[in-house]
Amino acid sequence: MQSSLFKSLIICFAISLQVQATFVVRCGSRLYDQRSDPIVQPGQVSQHVHVLCGGNGFNFTMDSQDARNSVCSTCNIKQDMSAYWTPKMYFRTEDGNFRHVPIIGDDGKGNTGGMAIYYLHRPGPDNDPIHPFPQGFRMVAGDMYRRTPGTNFSSQAISSLCLGGGPSGADVEFPGFPNITCPYGVRMQVTFPGCWNGVDVDAPDHISHIAYPIDGAFDGGRCPSTHPKHIMTLFFEPFVLSTGDPTGYGMHGDFLNGWDGDTLQKAISDCTDDRPDCPDETFTYWTPAEQQRCKLPLSVNEAVQGMLPSLPGCNPVTYNDTPAAIKRKRNCANTAAAAMNPSKERPLPPINGWDYLGCGNDQPEQGRTFPDERWVDDSGMTHGRCIDHCNGLGYTYAGIEYANE
Repeated sequence: MQSSLFKSLIICFAISLQVQATFVVRCGSRLYDQRSDPIVQPGQVSQHVHVLCGGNGFNFTMDSQDARNSVCSTCNIKQDMSAYWTPKMYFRTEDGNFRHVPIIGDDGKGNTGGMAIYYLHRPGPDNDPIHPFPQGFRMVAGDMYRRTPGTNFSSQAISSLCLGGGPSGADVEFPGFPNITCPYGVRMQVTFPGCWNGVDVDAPDHISHIAYPIDGAFDGGRCPSTHPKHIMTLFFEPFVLSTGDPTGYGMHGDFLNGWDGDTLQKAISDCTDDRPDCPDETFTYWTPAEQQRCKLPLSVNEAVQGMLPSLPGCNPVTYNDTPAAIKRKRNCANTAAAAMNPSKERPLPPINGWDYLGCGNDQPEQGRTFPDERWVDDSGMTHGRCIDHCNGLGYTYAGIEYANE
């Protein structure tokens, strides 16, 4: 059973368009897979690995302005530089090791798959106005410590869909991981709360400023009086979990707003017919190739791919849904060394046809990031001269350090 589930997860990371959506943000690639979480654990290596999509302004202490300063994104809408992330999926083998589960689109040659984010227009039975996310807005859906099913909306908003596993090949929904074979794969699903208190852009727990409806369904209903403002309901389609959760109930997602406010308001106003796409004039788009080129260098020195003796961060597999039950192992051999003091970089416009991707981390004692060609020019190195030099040699990437190298 475990083996067949693992195979289906590898080959069937698919974007379903059967959800009724106002519009879909299609993230065709990822920035990286890393223990980073600027919402829950800012400024430090986070407890578990996330797959991270969105604008390349992402860093360990980022805010909405950092997101807006991005010069590329792994997602397709140029006016959306938001950051989206969920835990990374690992498969526990019979010998106790952990193997990462690739996402469709991962080709082992630098190209990576991503996720789909559905923006659902759910005004409730009173047809209340939908408000755009304000500058600085961030939120979390789900609970990484949950290991048992629940009946409230916050529990129902986390689920998985077993594709083709039911009678006559029908899809079957589960509150956690499926316990049957799924011929066409397993889709994990996270629906964010669609009600906001109208005041706070965040909360100490990153959840209490938002809420699920008090009636109807978790993805659409009447908002409570404490959270009267309807916002767009986000629906994530990723695969997970690097938290040590064997049940699937601990699935969660994070969102940090990086939208151009005027564009999001226009989309809320104009894209109301439940089609998966908005009118052509609403957005401009990154090409799939541009999404693939948008990458960030890793800042945490640890293995997160392949076969691993333990989960990154040494999170034990736990069945108890109390926070105290999740404790890292002592003497963990897979300890991360963070290189985090992110510089507040100044985004650059395209130069000689090359796109600016961001700052990188270079540690010569561990092997150069760009090992093939080194050119030192003390007479006046510029970005343009560096690019022309590397372009003439047929390289795809170029970078400057120490102002002259």
